[in-house]
Amino acid sequence: MGKLILEDGTEIDGKPFGAITETSGETVFATGMTGYTETLTDPSFAGQILILTYPLIGNYGVPDKKYWESDRIQVSGLIVSDYIDRPSHHQSKKTLSQWLKQEKIPALIIKDTRFLTKHLREKGVMLGKINFKKNIDFFDPNKINIVESVSTKKILEHGKGDKTIVIIDCGAKNNIRRCFLKRGVKTITVPWDYDPFEKNLKFDALFISNGPGDPKKAKKTISIIKKALDRKLPTLGICLGNQLLALAAGGDTYKLKYGHRSQNQPCILQDSKKCYITTQNHGFAVGKVPPGFNRWFTNGNDGSIEGIIHKKYPFMSVQFHPEATPGPKDTEWIFDYFLKKIKNYEKK
Repeated sequence: MGKLILEDGTEIDGKPFGAITETSGETVFATGMTGYTETLTDPSFAGQILILTYPLIGNYGVPDKKYWESDRIQVSGLIVSDYIDRPSHHQSKKTLSQWLKQEKIPALIIKDTRFLTKHLREKGVMLGKINFKKNIDFFDPNKINIVESVSTKKILEHGKGDKTIVIIDCGAKNNIRRCFLKRGVKTITVPWDYDPFEKNLKFDALFISNGPGDPKKAKKTISIIKKALDRKLPTLGICLGNQLLALAAGGDTYKLKYGHRSQNQPCILQDSKKCYITTQNHGFAVGKVPPGFNRWFTNGNDGSIEGIIHKKYPFMSVQFHPEATPGPKDTEWIFDYFLKKIKNYEKK
């Protein structure tokens, strides 16, 4: 048996189905009913022990790597209510248990995930650890710049097109690049601290990706974004990129009590009656809209800021994931809107 231990002293035994190894991190929950493969490979979950609230996990196995959102499992540990070890799906290449063991990620079956989720909603997300044979210390991923550990270590070029977008990889999901490529855009993906202006790269716009942790720790990324804003370069951010853009422009961020991690977050377009259902995965949010910007989207549940857009220049960002995977693609039009803004801005 393994044991999940939370920093408030809560201890719950669980049956292992992943690697038998200790781990620690921030304990969070996600309420999506499907898409565990994409969720587990989302770099925004780095440093976190993830509780999946949907009761049946593993029933469709694990598909080929080309369907993942990164090249490995990103969570530190996994907690489920029920694990299915006999998957049924034509894309399945292995069981979830086999995958977890291959990547040395511990996982526990704890029947009462409802209790755990309610506990974290009431108390707020907290540090946790999974112990087997030895007791380890708690680890807080928000105390370090964890973006550095998930960012690419080299420059990657993909696609061809009239427009070139530099993607600052703070932990970018693969489907972000796919969304640009299918729109005929060339992408150059660079590390979180790579300054494309110093390197004299030729490009038309800047994109700031999603990623894990406290945005204020990625100081080098913030300084690069400031340069883009000073040059009036079209800029788009998603998830962590939304927070980093806000900080670079003079706004502020704060930590949410238990974050938004689901595929059904309602986001209302400012000055309209349109509400979009979105996929989200973040623990921090924009608390202060920077000077010169307007609020673009608002969370329909808690009223938090879900996007900002500049009043004059093509600077914009959203807290949700328009590329989804998993989840609804109701807001994928954000990519088209941004590309249109680039073209219109160049004509002026």
